[in-house]
Amino acid sequence: MYVSPFVGRLDDHGENGIDLVKNIKEMYKNGDGHVYVLAASIRHVDHLLASFATGAELATVPAKVLVDWDIKDFPMPDKDFSYKAVDASGKPMKAIPYKALDLKRPWQSFDIAHELTTVGIQKFVADYRSTLRRSA
Repeated sequence: MYVSPFVGRLDDHGENGIDLVKNIKEMYKNGDGHVYVLAASIRHVDHLLASFATGAELATVPAKVLVDWDIKDFPMPDKDFSYKAVDASGKPMKAIPYKALDLKRPWQSFDIAHELTTVGIQKFVADYRSTLRRSA
């Protein structure tokens, strides 16, 4: 199963999206290996490198970011890599702290709601319906 945190969208709201990738990896590190992380909404090379450094198994990366990575000669993060979560003005983004959860509890017992998830699902549904109307 893949969990797909939308890094750039969290950044858009002033939250450090890479923290969520790290938190998910931490949450499942002692699990049975059935959960993988797909870092989504990668916006720049630093997002990509931070995704590699956190151990995300996959990433969705736009061509522009791959071209920028190529221009930089495809660097990879070393053991001392440190991601600096700042917005366009250089202001630090809000950290997303890790919260330990008992993953043996039923998933229904967790509050999995997030405003960005709701907005994202609504957008996917609207896009899907629009596709159906165009194909009819």
